[in-house]
Amino acid sequence: MAVGNPTCTPMKATSNGVFQGENPLHYALPLAILQICLVLVLTRSLAFLLRPLRQPRVIAEIIGGVLLGPSALGRNKQFLHTVFPPQSLTVLDTLANLGLLFFLFLVGLELDPKSLGRTGKKALGIAAVGISLPFIMGIGTSFVLKATISKGVNGLAFLVFMGVALSITAFPVLARILAELKLLTTDVGRMAMSAAAVNDVVAWILLALAVALSGTTSSPLAALWVLLCGVAFVGVCILVAPPIFKWVCQRCPHGEPVEEIYICCTLAAVLAAGFITDTIGIDALFGAFVVGVLVPKEGPFAGALVEKVEDLVSGLLLPLYFVSSGLKTNLFTIQGAQSWGLLALVIFTTCFGKVVGTVVVALSCKVPMQEAFALGFLMNSKGLVELIVLNIGKDRKVLNDQTFAIMVMMALFTTFMTTPLVMAVYKPAKKGAARAYRMRTIHRKDPSTQLRILACFHSTTDVPTMINLIEASRGIEKKGGLSVYAMHLMELSERSSAIRMVHKARKNGLPFWSKGMQTDANQIVVAFEAYEQLSKVYIRPMTAISHMSEIHEDICSSAETKRAALIILPFHKHQKLDGTLETTRNEYRTVNQKVLEHASCSVGILVDRGLGGSSHIAARNVSSVFTVLFFGGPDDREALAYGQRMAEHPGITLVIVHLLPGPSFAAEIVAVDINDNKNTNEDDEAILRELKEKAKVNDSVKYEERVVNNSGETIEAIQEFAKCNLFLVGRTPEGQVAASLLKIRTECLELGPAGDLLISQDVSTPASVLVLQQYKSGGRQNSISLKEEEELPDGAETD
Repeated sequence: MAVGNPTCTPMKATSNGVFQGENPLHYALPLAILQICLVLVLTRSLAFLLRPLRQPRVIAEIIGGVLLGPSALGRNKQFLHTVFPPQSLTVLDTLANLGLLFFLFLVGLELDPKSLGRTGKKALGIAAVGISLPFIMGIGTSFVLKATISKGVNGLAFLVFMGVALSITAFPVLARILAELKLLTTDVGRMAMSAAAVNDVVAWILLALAVALSGTTSSPLAALWVLLCGVAFVGVCILVAPPIFKWVCQRCPHGEPVEEIYICCTLAAVLAAGFITDTIGIDALFGAFVVGVLVPKEGPFAGALVEKVEDLVSGLLLPLYFVSSGLKTNLFTIQGAQSWGLLALVIFTTCFGKVVGTVVVALSCKVPMQEAFALGFLMNSKGLVELIVLNIGKDRKVLNDQTFAIMVMMALFTTFMTTPLVMAVYKPAKKGAARAYRMRTIHRKDPSTQLRILACFHSTTDVPTMINLIEASRGIEKKGGLSVYAMHLMELSERSSAIRMVHKARKNGLPFWSKGMQTDANQIVVAFEAYEQLSKVYIRPMTAISHMSEIHEDICSSAETKRAALIILPFHKHQKLDGTLETTRNEYRTVNQKVLEHASCSVGILVDRGLGGSSHIAARNVSSVFTVLFFGGPDDREALAYGQRMAEHPGITLVIVHLLPGPSFAAEIVAVDINDNKNTNEDDEAILRELKEKAKVNDSVKYEERVVNNSGETIEAIQEFAKCNLFLVGRTPEGQVAASLLKIRTECLELGPAGDLLISQDVSTPASVLVLQQYKSGGRQNSISLKEEEELPDGAETD
């Protein structure tokens, strides 16, 4: 073990320091710290470089591990014996396997046994063929390898290891790839995840069989005892663990932190299960995996476990496993035509078995050709689980150095090619990209038609106000009614675990009363479900899982697919206890700006000051005053049309304040170019004329005019109506009065001059603010400049 190194004794933990004449790298703790830092820097740098290719981080970690091993940097013996001396490998392997133990616990958490029982026939068929065909072909390939480069190994164990290695699909890696490609919430994504979950469970059972057969003793009786004890362990866990976990979950209510003792006891149970399975002889990883599978997926307990464990394990300890694997990988053992031919054979076998098998089954289930090939490529992704299989085989002398290197290259190649191949054959955005519909605004010739709203929110704090706004928007007199798509904007970050992404994906676009939702205690779902049952509003939950830099694409494409007339976005600031607004996240502001620029329907930005309070108000208890500030222009007409719809609610009084310039107002406006478009003025006059008639016969609608001579009088006029519950304003109002506001406030261009003024200290009001931008069929420049506003012909937006 320590050839060429005079120090054969185990390392001491810590040194006395360089000033005592000691080299810290000769001691376990400083050397482990150096190894961890080196691994993190290398793997994160590679992940950054591979990000434009949309490769999962596991690719960078596998490559990083190989580079540190004898295939690259490790060829320098001085580097290898300085940074990774033989006597340090025990500590490195122990840390790596401890991280791997808890990672397998997380993998088990990501698998929901209940969802496996609900797996559709298509996904079940894909999983069955996706396992059996590559497994059979892997056994066939193993005969070729055994006759050439793997002579003398345990024959039966080698056959099973090769079958498992070629048939496995990496569930966590697949979830990450689907999320990166925005496919997690599509039919292809859901089918792939269901099939991969089944594949994962079967693969672990087969691997347990392979481990049992690969024992050092040649006695078949020993292997039988290992299998029987393993089955007994799983049976005892199934009987004992669920009642205990159910008891724990009952003591973990929503909205409250999970007690530390429950987390600690669960992690201790993971270690104990690992100890038992290692004692049995089927590796400690299986015990951790079984415990993870048995943890209930509903409620806050599973999420708390992921939150406590994931960052430390995935970010710090798990990369060490890739180094441990990379130190065993010597790509220079693949030499000569025979070795490269065997590598090509292994890659062809796994790709043919997975891709062709999946495509044939998918096509037989009448899945379109493009989706069938996408499924085939997705199911062919490997990753960490593949490395686990290979390393267990290497440690148990089932795989030699050359076979191990060939299999690592196969795993790297198949996973690397998944993303580009799926992007090449399957582009779901095209399916709904050209979807044409006419009702893209609230202001329309026939206001009785159905209104479709895409209401977006970031967290549970946005939900009460959003529900109260939906209640106000019902349009009780409208025959078409109201349809709402409630979209949870969920950031895809490096720490987004598959359990969160998959559970969100399962709920995407499904009705609240669907079978899969009955046991879901998610607060957001419960809130919308309760409201849907109390009202006549049709509500569907949706989820956008994407990077913040790209999530606007999900919002815009979903609005297009659902034929929404209005997208409602939460403002990037929230109200503090003292009434001032504090930035939540600047990324939210960028999202709003991009949606305003690219949306193919009207857009509203809601500044929440507690519209209706912190909970939903029943329809009979609603008593609110909504105020529309009307200056002129398409956006103001949109705000007015929305206000008129809200005025139909029996508990809402609508006040329209028309701000008109006085005779001395022109002197104040010098530098602003006003495009006094005749058609725009005619449209304004037409809608105001109709509104005045309605105000005469409807007590819930009040029309007020205020003549102002300067911006100061404008603010005073607005302050007069500040005690309302909600202000509705256009984003780009037209006219002299609106132009004067540009001199006062230009901080938040996405709110326009009126909206920006209403959230400033210049106007004291407790009211929430909804800023509306009307869709223009010819497109809209993302600018507040009045002179860039284009003409909007009457009815062009909807008819």
